[in-house]
This record gives sequence, structure tokens and C-alpha cells, in this order.
Amino acid sequence: MPLVAARRAVRETVSGLPRDFWWLWTSTLVNRLGAFVATFMALYLTLDRGYSASYAGLVASLHGLGGVVSSLGGGVMADRLGRRPTLLVAQVSTAVSVALLGFMRDPVAIAFVAFLVGAASNASRPAVQAMMADIVRPEDRVRAFSLNYWAINLGFAVSSMAAGFIAEVSYRAGFLIEAGMTLTCAILVFLKLPESRPESGTAVGGAGATDAVGLGTVVRDGRFMGVVGLSFLVALIFQQGSVGLPVAMGAAGFTPADYGLAIAVNGVLIVALQIPVTRFIEHRDPGRLLVVSSVLAGYGFGLTAFAGSIGVFALTVCVWTLAEIVNAPTQTGVVVRLSPAQGRGRYQGMYTMSWSVAALVAPLMSGVVIDRWGAEWLWGLCAVIGTVAGLGYWALMLRMPESEDRVPELKDRRPELEDHMPVPEEGAAVALPREKPTVGGPTVGGQGGAEPDRAGPDRAGPGGAGPGGAGPGGGGTGLGERIPGAPVPGEPVVEKPLPGETAVPGPAAVPGPAAVGEAAGSV
Repeated sequence: MPLVAARRAVRETVSGLPRDFWWLWTSTLVNRLGAFVATFMALYLTLDRGYSASYAGLVASLHGLGGVVSSLGGGVMADRLGRRPTLLVAQVSTAVSVALLGFMRDPVAIAFVAFLVGAASNASRPAVQAMMADIVRPEDRVRAFSLNYWAINLGFAVSSMAAGFIAEVSYRAGFLIEAGMTLTCAILVFLKLPESRPESGTAVGGAGATDAVGLGTVVRDGRFMGVVGLSFLVALIFQQGSVGLPVAMGAAGFTPADYGLAIAVNGVLIVALQIPVTRFIEHRDPGRLLVVSSVLAGYGFGLTAFAGSIGVFALTVCVWTLAEIVNAPTQTGVVVRLSPAQGRGRYQGMYTMSWSVAALVAPLMSGVVIDRWGAEWLWGLCAVIGTVAGLGYWALMLRMPESEDRVPELKDRRPELEDHMPVPEEGAAVALPREKPTVGGPTVGGQGGAEPDRAGPDRAGPGGAGPGGAGPGGGGTGLGERIPGAPVPGEPVVEKPLPGETAVPGPAAVPGPAAVGEAAGSV
């Protein structure tokens, strides 16, 4: 019986997602399975090439700096050129630069190519997340992002184990294998994934919406930038798992093998629990999930101050890993909710940059705190940062819109809507198109029909309150136009029952002429 229930749970978790998502998921898995260089780069530079630890740290920082720069660049490319071209350019560039890095011998050349590798490899992330948001229905996105995060960690766990064996044979072989795997991803994208960027006409605001969403738009979006800032704080905490934790364990007399055993719990738990936890959180309030996961991450690392054995260290890893499992897909989903369809690349690029900057700041923060005050202060600081992030998410989510992407949803439901709209009786009067929508009438979205060009998922008005325009006056969908057959205040209507329902006439349900809006196919 438990086996049957487990199979049903897995089937429900993976069902209902489009085929394009699974090709993108496969591309991500293949990419992470070949991620060898990041694992053994420090060992390669210090043991094989004979450079100092300081030089290895400099190369790692340049690699991260490349990721910071390309986060925004990749986001802009995803919006301007498209998701698919951006993925192809980024993955081919990564393959070439990784292979080239394996043949570099001059220290300056190694540092420069490492910067290129970081820039090329990180440029694909905004495009991947934007494409995933494009092709997956809003109600399935948390599940899709969770499955993608699961693939990333599964691939990284396998590649980390394989990297050790490959390094014993040849470091150069590791560079070439990663280049080959990344090139395989590019071929997969080229053959199987179509472009998913929404057309200008489907965006809120109509044609020209792409040009209207620039990096300045993103920076001026206070609510979104608040999420980016809080994401940076949470990323600072999670980065300590690979930065502060090994240093603190080493200072306490534990061996690298002890750290490897403790941190391995992170990967094992993510692979084992990501899918079942996703089923639990999929339809829960994202604000509460972000608050709880931020606090749990902070205090999970805070508990490390009391760890004196491998078992206790592993227990603390369990706590903050659970926070990571909840936080990663939920936060990505919130970013999508706040991103206009035509600007998803730029918004995802800004969000990705918050993690890239955290990867640069976290080593400096942990090093300074441990050297001056000790590891206990670092773990206490993590608890404080987690608390601040949790409070920030709580305050920010009070103004979060209920939903987003109403326009694509209505477009997909056009046959259903037209099928159940009141049809004018033969000879009935049909309203002629008007130059301006009637204020307070049954318009589609916008500020109560008074400003149709300002329709948006978080704008409310008398004729269109927020997503879908479900406000007093009704009939709103977010496009600034009348719905065919929408009821006009003061006029009786005849409602067509949905399939399987019986029409129950009410006091006002008397036959009468139906008003038809501007364009019957505009919904």
C-alpha cells in the first residue's frame, strides 16, 4: 500500500506539465551532470598547477564576478533576442571557454578565461527561468521550479562524486567532459525547444510592451527590488554552507572528510524530499512559506554554534536544508508573479544577480567575522539575518497581488469563454464600438474602464479590480476592452448555464437584449 501511494504521488507530481518543460528539465540535468570544473577548480590550481591558495581564491572571485555581470546581460538578451537564442549562445560559449580553460598555463590567461566561464555559464539562468515561466501554467509553476531545482541538485551530487575520480586520471579530461556535456545541452535546446517569448501583442499594454520594460523599469519596481534585497540576505545565509561551515569545522579540529560527510546530508535530503515537500507546499501561501523558510535557514545555521560532533553538525544541516527546499522554488515563483511577461528575462536576471553578489560577499563576511570574533558570532549573525529577512518578507507580502498573468490565461480560455457567453437574439440591438470605454461599465481591466491603457495585474478600478477585473461593475479581464455579452448595469440579461448545470431564473433573469462589446474575438 505505501508503494502504491508513493507511485501515485510521483505520478501526480510529474503529470500535467508540458513536453517542452521536460526537454528543458532534461537539458538542466545534463548540464549539471557535467559540472565538474566548479568542484575541482581549487584543487586543480593548487595541487596540479602549483599556485597559491590566494591565487585560487582570486580565480574563484573572478569566476563569480563574471556571473554577476552576465546575470543582467543574460536577462536583457532573453527579452530582446528570445529565450532560445540566449540559451544557445550561452551554452556554446560555456563549452568553448571551459575547454579553453583546460589548456591555459599562464596565470593571467587562466584568470581571464575563468571570468569568461563564469559569465557564459551564468548567462543562461535568466533564460531558463523565463522560459519555464512562459511554458508552464501559473498554478503549476511552483511544482515545475521544484522539479528543476531537484534536477540541479541531483546532477550536482553525481558530478561531485564523479569529479574526484576524473581528477585522479586527468584534470584536463574533466574540462573536456564538461565542455562536451554543455555542448550536448545546446544541441538539445536547438533540436527540441521552440522559442517561448510572448509576442508583443499578448503582453499587458499591447504592442511595444517589450521596449517599455528596461532595466530602469526593473530598478524602479520597489516591490520587486525589495524581493531582490531579501533574496540577497537569504543567499548570504545559504552560502555559509560552502564557505563558513568548512572553515569553522576546520578551526574546530574536524577533517575535510568530516565536513564532506556533514554537507552530503544536504544533497541527499534535497534529492529525497524535494518532490514530497513540493506536494505539501504547492498551493500554500508563498508569503508564509518565505517567512518560515528564511527564519528556519537563519536559526538552522545559528544552531551550528552549539555543534560539537559530526552528528550535531549533520542535524543542523538537516534544518537549513529543509528551509532551502521550501525557499528556492517559492521565491522563484514569487519573482515570476511580479514580472511582466515581456520583461521576465530582465527580472530573472536581476534576481539571479542577487545570488551572484551574495556568492562574492559571503566569503569576505565569513572570513572577517571568524577571524575577529569567532565562528559563534557568524552563526549568531546568520540567525539575525534570517529574522530580518523573515520580517521583510512578511511586510512585503502584505502588498503582493493575488495572481498574475491573467492575459495569457484568458487567451488560453477563449473557446471556453466564447462558448458560454450570452448570444444576442435575432433582431436584438447590438452596441456599436465606442471611442472610449464607459466609465464604471463592464470594461476589461484597467482603472474602471476610464484608463484602458493602464491595465495591469495589480491595478484596481470600479470596472476591473485587479486580475481579471473582478470588481464592482464586473466584466474585466485586463485588456481595457468590453467583454462580448458582458452585462450592462441596469439592463436585464439571459445567462447561458455551464455544461451540467440547470438554469435557475432569478428575479432579474428575464429575457432582454444583450449588449456586445467592441470586438468579439478580443478576449
